[in-house]
Amino acid sequence: MMSTVAATETTLTKKRHLLDLQDWSAEEILALFDTSDVMAQVMQRTIKKVPALQGFTVGTLFFENSTRTRLSFERAARAQSADVISFAAGGSSMSKGESLKDTLKTIDAMQSDLYVVRHAVAGVPYQLAKWTDAIIVNAGDGRRAHPTQALLDAYTFSREFNGFDGFKGKKLAIIGDVLHSRVARSNMTLWSKLGAEVSLCGPSTVLPKELEFAGVAISDNIFEAVEGAHAVMTLRLQKERMQAGLLPSIAEYQTRYQLSEAVMRLAHPEALIMHPGPINRDVEIAGVLADSERSVIEKQVANGVPVRMAVLYTLLVGKK
Repeated sequence: MMSTVAATETTLTKKRHLLDLQDWSAEEILALFDTSDVMAQVMQRTIKKVPALQGFTVGTLFFENSTRTRLSFERAARAQSADVISFAAGGSSMSKGESLKDTLKTIDAMQSDLYVVRHAVAGVPYQLAKWTDAIIVNAGDGRRAHPTQALLDAYTFSREFNGFDGFKGKKLAIIGDVLHSRVARSNMTLWSKLGAEVSLCGPSTVLPKELEFAGVAISDNIFEAVEGAHAVMTLRLQKERMQAGLLPSIAEYQTRYQLSEAVMRLAHPEALIMHPGPINRDVEIAGVLADSERSVIEKQVANGVPVRMAVLYTLLVGKK
Protein backbone atom coordinates (compact mmCIF):
# COMPACT_ATOMS: atom_id res chain seq x y z
CA MET A 1 0.00 0.00 0.00
CA MET A 2 2.69 2.52 0.94
CA SER A 3 4.58 1.94 -2.33
CA THR A 4 1.44 3.05 -4.17
CA VAL A 5 1.30 6.17 -2.02
CA ALA A 6 4.97 6.87 -2.67
CA ALA A 7 4.28 6.86 -6.40
CA THR A 8 1.78 9.69 -6.02
CA GLU A 9 4.25 11.66 -3.89
CA THR A 10 6.58 12.24 -6.79
CA THR A 11 4.14 14.81 -8.20
CA LEU A 12 3.81 16.57 -4.85
CA THR A 13 6.07 19.35 -3.68
CA LYS A 14 6.90 18.74 -0.03
CA LYS A 15 4.67 20.99 2.05
CA ARG A 16 5.53 22.34 5.47
CA HIS A 17 1.99 23.07 6.70
CA LEU A 18 -1.63 23.06 5.56
CA LEU A 19 -2.86 26.48 6.68
CA ASP A 20 -5.05 27.17 3.67
CA LEU A 21 -5.21 26.15 0.02
CA GLN A 22 -3.78 29.27 -1.58
CA ASP A 23 -0.31 27.82 -2.06
CA TRP A 24 -1.40 24.34 -3.14
CA SER A 25 -1.46 23.84 -6.91
CA ALA A 26 -4.19 21.95 -8.75
CA GLU A 27 -1.66 19.21 -9.51
CA GLU A 28 -0.78 18.82 -5.83
CA ILE A 29 -4.43 18.67 -4.82
CA LEU A 30 -5.24 15.99 -7.39
CA ALA A 31 -2.19 14.00 -6.27
CA LEU A 32 -3.53 14.24 -2.72
CA PHE A 33 -6.83 12.81 -3.98
CA ASP A 34 -4.93 9.86 -5.49
CA THR A 35 -3.33 9.25 -2.09
CA SER A 36 -6.79 9.48 -0.53
CA ASP A 37 -7.91 6.66 -2.84
CA VAL A 38 -5.20 4.45 -1.40
CA MET A 39 -6.19 5.38 2.13
CA ALA A 40 -9.84 4.66 1.31
CA GLN A 41 -8.79 1.12 0.39
CA VAL A 42 -7.24 0.75 3.84
CA MET A 43 -10.55 1.71 5.42
CA GLN A 44 -12.29 -1.07 3.47
CA ARG A 45 -10.10 -3.79 4.96
CA THR A 46 -11.05 -6.07 7.83
CA ILE A 47 -8.17 -4.60 9.83
CA LYS A 48 -8.33 -0.88 9.13
CA LYS A 49 -4.82 0.02 10.14
CA VAL A 50 -1.36 0.40 8.59
CA PRO A 51 2.01 1.34 10.15
CA ALA A 52 2.55 4.33 7.84
CA LEU A 53 2.92 6.87 10.67
CA GLN A 54 4.22 4.61 13.40
CA GLY A 55 6.54 6.61 15.65
CA PHE A 56 4.87 9.94 14.88
CA THR A 57 2.70 11.85 17.35
CA VAL A 58 -0.29 13.93 16.25
CA GLY A 59 -1.79 16.48 18.61
CA THR A 60 -5.37 17.72 18.16
CA LEU A 61 -5.68 21.23 19.60
CA PHE A 62 -9.33 22.27 19.54
CA PHE A 63 -10.06 25.68 21.05
CA GLU A 64 -13.56 25.50 19.54
CA ASN A 65 -16.15 22.72 19.68
CA SER A 66 -16.13 20.06 16.98
CA THR A 67 -17.46 16.57 16.38
CA ARG A 68 -16.86 15.55 12.76
CA THR A 69 -13.51 17.21 12.19
CA ARG A 70 -11.90 16.21 15.46
CA LEU A 71 -13.02 12.59 15.39
CA SER A 72 -12.09 12.34 11.71
CA PHE A 73 -8.53 13.56 12.29
CA GLU A 74 -8.02 11.31 15.31
CA ARG A 75 -9.34 8.32 13.36
CA ALA A 76 -7.06 9.22 10.45
CA ALA A 77 -4.00 9.37 12.70
CA ARG A 78 -4.71 6.14 14.56
CA ALA A 79 -5.52 4.27 11.34
CA GLN A 80 -1.89 4.94 10.36
CA SER A 81 -0.54 3.90 13.78
CA ALA A 82 0.37 7.41 14.94
CA ASP A 83 0.13 8.27 18.63
CA VAL A 84 -2.53 10.90 19.39
CA ILE A 85 -2.70 13.47 22.17
CA SER A 86 -5.86 15.56 22.49
CA PHE A 87 -6.38 19.04 23.90
CA ALA A 88 -9.64 20.91 24.46
CA ALA A 89 -9.65 24.46 25.81
CA GLY A 90 -12.58 23.84 28.13
CA GLY A 91 -11.25 22.69 31.52
CA SER A 92 -7.64 23.36 30.55
CA SER A 93 -5.14 25.73 32.15
CA MET A 94 -6.31 28.38 29.70
CA SER A 95 -9.41 28.73 31.87
CA LYS A 96 -6.99 29.72 34.66
CA GLY A 97 -5.43 32.46 32.58
CA GLU A 98 -2.62 30.63 30.77
CA SER A 99 -1.77 32.25 27.42
CA LEU A 100 -2.09 30.53 24.07
CA LYS A 101 1.68 30.59 23.59
CA ASP A 102 2.42 29.10 27.01
CA THR A 103 -0.21 26.42 26.45
CA LEU A 104 1.43 25.47 23.15
CA LYS A 105 4.89 25.35 24.74
CA THR A 106 3.54 23.03 27.44
CA ILE A 107 2.09 20.67 24.84
CA ASP A 108 5.25 20.99 22.75
CA ALA A 109 7.18 19.40 25.60
CA MET A 110 5.31 16.18 24.79
CA GLN A 111 7.07 16.15 21.39
CA SER A 112 4.23 16.16 18.90
CA ASP A 113 5.27 16.09 15.25
CA LEU A 114 2.06 17.68 13.96
CA TYR A 115 -0.78 19.71 15.41
CA VAL A 116 -4.33 19.84 14.07
CA VAL A 117 -5.65 23.22 15.19
CA ARG A 118 -9.15 24.71 15.36
CA HIS A 119 -9.71 28.19 16.77
CA ALA A 120 -12.48 30.77 16.69
CA VAL A 121 -10.02 33.54 15.79
CA ALA A 122 -8.81 33.80 12.19
CA GLY A 123 -5.06 33.49 11.75
CA VAL A 124 -4.27 31.52 14.92
CA PRO A 125 -2.82 28.51 13.01
CA TYR A 126 -0.41 30.90 11.27
CA GLN A 127 0.70 32.29 14.63
CA LEU A 128 1.17 28.83 16.13
CA ALA A 129 3.36 27.89 13.16
CA LYS A 130 5.77 30.63 14.28
CA TRP A 131 5.94 29.31 17.83
CA THR A 132 6.62 25.62 17.16
CA ASP A 133 8.79 23.42 14.97
CA ALA A 134 5.87 21.00 14.54
CA ILE A 135 3.71 20.88 11.41
CA ILE A 136 0.41 22.78 11.64
CA VAL A 137 -2.81 21.66 9.94
CA ASN A 138 -5.65 24.15 10.02
CA ALA A 139 -8.91 22.49 11.10
CA GLY A 140 -10.83 25.77 10.88
CA ASP A 141 -9.92 29.29 11.99
CA GLY A 142 -12.63 31.86 12.49
CA ARG A 143 -14.48 32.56 9.28
CA ARG A 144 -11.27 32.46 7.22
CA ALA A 145 -10.51 28.88 6.15
CA HIS A 146 -11.28 25.18 6.61
CA PRO A 147 -9.02 23.54 4.01
CA THR A 148 -9.57 19.86 4.81
CA GLN A 149 -13.35 20.29 4.65
CA ALA A 150 -13.01 21.73 1.16
CA LEU A 151 -10.66 18.91 0.19
CA LEU A 152 -13.08 16.21 1.31
CA ASP A 153 -15.99 18.02 -0.38
CA ALA A 154 -14.18 18.19 -3.73
CA TYR A 155 -12.89 14.62 -3.32
CA THR A 156 -16.43 13.37 -2.66
CA PHE A 157 -17.71 15.11 -5.77
CA SER A 158 -14.92 13.71 -7.93
CA ARG A 159 -15.67 10.15 -6.76
CA GLU A 160 -19.49 10.33 -6.74
CA PHE A 161 -20.56 12.45 -9.71
CA ASN A 162 -21.67 10.20 -12.56
CA GLY A 163 -19.45 10.58 -15.60
CA PHE A 164 -16.95 12.81 -13.80
CA ASP A 165 -14.22 13.94 -16.19
CA GLY A 166 -12.55 16.71 -14.23
CA PHE A 167 -13.65 19.94 -12.57
CA LYS A 168 -13.40 22.10 -15.67
CA GLY A 169 -16.90 22.89 -16.91
CA LYS A 170 -18.49 21.91 -13.58
CA LYS A 171 -20.43 24.26 -11.33
CA LEU A 172 -20.75 24.37 -7.55
CA ALA A 173 -23.55 26.41 -5.97
CA ILE A 174 -23.11 27.36 -2.30
CA ILE A 175 -26.28 28.58 -0.54
CA GLY A 176 -26.54 30.32 2.82
CA ASP A 177 -24.56 32.50 5.21
CA VAL A 178 -21.44 32.90 3.10
CA LEU A 179 -20.14 35.87 5.12
CA HIS A 180 -19.44 33.81 8.24
CA SER A 181 -18.55 30.54 6.51
CA ARG A 182 -14.94 29.32 6.40
CA VAL A 183 -16.24 26.28 4.52
CA ALA A 184 -17.60 28.49 1.73
CA ARG A 185 -14.33 30.41 1.44
CA SER A 186 -12.15 27.31 1.24
CA ASN A 187 -14.46 25.58 -1.24
CA MET A 188 -14.60 28.71 -3.36
CA THR A 189 -10.79 28.81 -3.46
CA LEU A 190 -10.36 25.09 -4.14
CA TRP A 191 -13.04 24.55 -6.80
CA SER A 192 -11.94 27.69 -8.67
CA LYS A 193 -8.33 26.50 -8.56
CA LEU A 194 -9.42 23.17 -10.07
CA GLY A 195 -11.20 24.95 -12.92
CA ALA A 196 -14.83 24.82 -11.77
CA GLU A 197 -17.33 27.69 -11.67
CA VAL A 198 -18.65 28.70 -8.25
CA SER A 199 -21.95 30.45 -7.54
CA LEU A 200 -22.59 31.99 -4.10
CA CYS A 201 -26.14 32.71 -2.96
CA GLY A 202 -27.80 34.08 0.16
CA PRO A 203 -29.40 37.16 1.69
CA SER A 204 -27.51 40.30 0.67
CA THR A 205 -26.54 41.00 4.29
CA VAL A 206 -24.41 37.83 4.40
CA LEU A 207 -23.15 37.87 0.82
CA PRO A 208 -19.96 39.98 0.67
CA LYS A 209 -19.39 41.44 -2.78
CA GLU A 210 -15.60 41.30 -2.35
CA LEU A 211 -15.77 37.51 -2.74
CA GLU A 212 -16.78 37.89 -6.37
CA PHE A 213 -13.84 37.31 -8.72
CA ALA A 214 -13.04 35.38 -11.89
CA GLY A 215 -14.97 32.11 -11.84
CA VAL A 216 -17.13 33.14 -8.85
CA ALA A 217 -20.61 34.62 -9.26
CA ILE A 218 -22.81 36.16 -6.56
CA SER A 219 -26.62 36.20 -6.53
CA ASP A 220 -29.41 36.60 -3.99
CA ASN A 221 -31.70 34.50 -6.20
CA ILE A 222 -31.44 30.79 -5.37
CA PHE A 223 -33.01 29.68 -8.66
CA GLU A 224 -30.43 31.67 -10.61
CA ALA A 225 -27.53 30.39 -8.48
CA VAL A 226 -28.50 26.71 -8.74
CA GLU A 227 -29.27 26.69 -12.46
CA GLY A 228 -27.08 24.08 -14.18
CA ALA A 229 -25.10 23.32 -11.01
CA HIS A 230 -23.43 19.90 -10.77
CA ALA A 231 -23.18 20.15 -6.98
CA VAL A 232 -25.30 22.20 -4.58
CA MET A 233 -24.00 22.85 -1.06
CA THR A 234 -26.13 24.39 1.65
CA LEU A 235 -24.65 26.00 4.75
CA ARG A 236 -25.99 25.72 8.29
CA LEU A 237 -28.31 28.56 9.27
CA GLN A 238 -27.01 30.01 12.54
CA LYS A 239 -29.78 31.51 14.65
CA GLU A 240 -27.39 33.97 16.27
CA ARG A 241 -27.08 35.68 12.88
CA MET A 242 -30.83 36.30 12.88
CA GLN A 243 -30.64 37.77 16.37
CA ALA A 244 -28.00 40.18 15.08
CA GLY A 245 -30.36 41.27 12.32
CA LEU A 246 -28.22 39.80 9.53
CA LEU A 247 -30.74 37.21 8.42
CA PRO A 248 -34.52 37.24 8.00
CA SER A 249 -36.84 35.12 10.11
CA ILE A 250 -36.68 31.36 9.72
CA ALA A 251 -39.98 31.39 7.81
CA GLU A 252 -38.70 33.99 5.34
CA TYR A 253 -35.37 32.21 4.94
CA GLN A 254 -37.16 28.93 4.21
CA THR A 255 -39.30 30.63 1.58
CA ARG A 256 -36.43 32.32 -0.25
CA TYR A 257 -33.34 30.20 0.37
CA GLN A 258 -34.25 26.67 1.45
CA LEU A 259 -32.95 24.02 -0.94
CA SER A 260 -36.13 22.34 -2.10
CA GLU A 261 -37.14 19.90 -4.80
CA ALA A 262 -38.43 22.83 -6.88
CA VAL A 263 -35.04 24.52 -6.71
CA MET A 264 -33.14 21.31 -7.54
CA ARG A 265 -35.13 20.89 -10.76
CA LEU A 266 -33.02 23.73 -12.20
CA ALA A 267 -29.72 22.04 -11.34
CA HIS A 268 -27.96 19.49 -13.53
CA PRO A 269 -30.11 16.32 -13.77
CA GLU A 270 -27.51 14.35 -11.80
CA ALA A 271 -26.44 17.13 -9.44
CA LEU A 272 -25.18 16.06 -6.00
CA ILE A 273 -26.49 17.57 -2.77
CA MET A 274 -23.85 18.47 -0.18
CA HIS A 275 -23.72 19.94 3.33
CA PRO A 276 -20.72 20.31 5.67
CA GLY A 277 -22.95 19.64 8.71
CA PRO A 278 -24.48 19.87 11.16
CA ILE A 279 -27.82 20.16 9.36
CA ASN A 280 -30.87 22.16 10.39
CA ARG A 281 -33.30 19.79 8.73
CA ASP A 282 -36.16 21.48 6.86
CA VAL A 283 -34.57 24.89 7.38
CA GLU A 284 -31.66 25.36 4.97
CA ILE A 285 -32.44 22.07 3.23
CA ALA A 286 -35.62 20.04 2.87
CA GLY A 287 -35.38 16.82 4.84
CA VAL A 288 -36.50 14.76 1.86
CA LEU A 289 -33.49 16.03 -0.13
CA ALA A 290 -31.04 15.41 2.71
CA ASP A 291 -32.16 11.77 2.69
CA SER A 292 -32.43 11.39 -1.08
CA GLU A 293 -30.23 9.32 -3.39
CA ARG A 294 -28.66 12.53 -4.69
CA SER A 295 -27.42 13.44 -1.21
CA VAL A 296 -23.76 12.65 -0.46
CA ILE A 297 -23.79 14.23 3.00
CA GLU A 298 -22.94 10.99 4.82
CA LYS A 299 -20.31 10.16 2.21
CA GLN A 300 -18.69 13.54 2.89
CA VAL A 301 -18.28 12.53 6.53
CA ALA A 302 -16.93 9.09 5.60
CA ASN A 303 -14.49 10.54 3.06
CA GLY A 304 -13.11 12.88 5.69
CA VAL A 305 -11.08 10.02 7.12
CA PRO A 306 -9.11 8.93 4.00
CA VAL A 307 -8.62 12.55 2.90
CA ARG A 308 -7.23 13.51 6.29
CA MET A 309 -5.14 10.34 6.34
CA ALA A 310 -3.64 11.53 3.06
CA VAL A 311 -2.98 15.01 4.49
CA LEU A 312 -1.22 13.63 7.57
CA TYR A 313 0.81 11.14 5.56
CA THR A 314 1.87 13.70 2.95
CA LEU A 315 2.98 16.28 5.50
CA LEU A 316 4.66 13.94 7.99
CA VAL A 317 6.40 11.61 5.57
CA GLY A 318 7.26 14.56 3.36
CA LYS A 319 8.98 16.18 6.35
CA LYS A 320 11.22 13.16 6.77
